[in-house]
Amino acid sequence: MQSTIRASSGLLLAGLGSFILMGAGQSLYGPALPTFARHFGIEAGSAGFVISAHWIGTGVGVGAMFRMGHRITPRLALGVMAAGAALVALSFGMIVTLAGVVLFGAGYGASTVIYNRRFMQVFGARGPSMLALLNAVFGIGAIGAPLLFVAFGGRIGLSYGVVAVACAVALLAAGRPRRLAPPAARHGTIRVRWGILAFGMAAVGAEATLIGLGPTALIAIGQSETQAAQFLSLFFAMFLAVRLLLVALSALVPAFTLFTGALVFGSICAFGAALTGEPWFFAASGAAAGMFFPLFYVTAFRLMGDDDRISPLAIGAGLVGGIIAPLLIGALMERLGNGAFFGILGAGMAATAIAAGLSLRRMNAAV
Repeated sequence: MQSTIRASSGLLLAGLGSFILMGAGQSLYGPALPTFARHFGIEAGSAGFVISAHWIGTGVGVGAMFRMGHRITPRLALGVMAAGAALVALSFGMIVTLAGVVLFGAGYGASTVIYNRRFMQVFGARGPSMLALLNAVFGIGAIGAPLLFVAFGGRIGLSYGVVAVACAVALLAAGRPRRLAPPAARHGTIRVRWGILAFGMAAVGAEATLIGLGPTALIAIGQSETQAAQFLSLFFAMFLAVRLLLVALSALVPAFTLFTGALVFGSICAFGAALTGEPWFFAASGAAAGMFFPLFYVTAFRLMGDDDRISPLAIGAGLVGGIIAPLLIGALMERLGNGAFFGILGAGMAATAIAAGLSLRRMNAAV
């Protein structure tokens, strides 16, 4: 394993650095939503379209990888992320801000496909463990960014400015594009499995909604904006811890079994927050959210074959959930009140967990 990692050190370092920055940029949306709402004169629930804009941009990046992945390098993806964060930092208006969010999402989506696919291919039998490590470091940026937001007094421009500069520095420090560019596409077997894609859509939708609308829901149940940002950092601390744990667990327990357990735990945490108003339940739900994507991705990769188009297809299914779920739940929050957030999300995760439990044998056939 060590020799494999040394031989792929450029891929490893570039992937880890990019995912840290991806985590920083995405995690800022949640604590920034109340500020966006005040700045643009809209309801807090309606600000959820900022989250959906990110996932729409991510879908653009994933789609570009599906069509022309061999032309898109990690440096190009970082450059797009830097440009997007810079536009958000400028805060020239709602249209410019949304354009920046979409741009950042496009670079985020391209990086997601580049590195998840390459880690599964390059590291062989250790691919699931290395993929868990890659997705774990996302939590490092996601923990630090909300704390930085609080330290900056809730100033969106300054917070996203730091992300933009960090992306630009990483771009300049990156090796030549050809060292990390995706390999030539392999056209192997592709078997579309709508069941696992549907589970990915539901789970990633829940993750995106927790990250994006969770802080707004915490404010609705009595937390200050500063406290909500701090609990989001705790959420990502749990997110990081469980993804590090997956590095070991992925070799011992079938991925979809762990995925089902994560849905059960996530629903328990959401119902706990809904019934008690206790923000620690939200923080604990980070452990569930941290498991959703890597476990879904590994199951989909093994079920659907070895064609390079599978990676953007699987990630794209998750993006559908990431785009739709915040819009739907944000609309329900406007009707039922922001305090209904955790009950709505808990019911959704519980229903998905039941369906996953009934599908365990079929999904674990991928192992």
